[in-house]
Amino acid sequence: MAEKLLITINVTNREGQESAIENRPGQDNLMQLLYDADQDIEAVCGGCASCATCHVLVSDDWVQRLPERDDIESMLLQYQENFDQEKSRLSCQIKLTQDMDGLSLRIAPEE
Repeated sequence: MAEKLLITINVTNREGQESAIENRPGQDNLMQLLYDADQDIEAVCGGCASCATCHVLVSDDWVQRLPERDDIESMLLQYQENFDQEKSRLSCQIKLTQDMDGLSLRIAPEE
């Protein structure tokens, strides 16, 4: 079996600083990667989709390339002050895959 290549996730934090984080796809969900990289993701519920403290805003060019939100994710996000119908996602609900190499996002403002 071929070794999976690293993927790069481009992150803009709440202060506007940009970073590129590398990881192997399939190891984590996006929330865990952001949390481990100290990107100001609280992840209070540990990735159970019950708190929305891992809210991110996906860049325009990636919105259609990610799997759609399910009903639970949509319900949690719609009550967030910084909800964006197109860009808002819970990072805990996005599994890292090879196809996500180059994903760009911004950490949502703190509620």
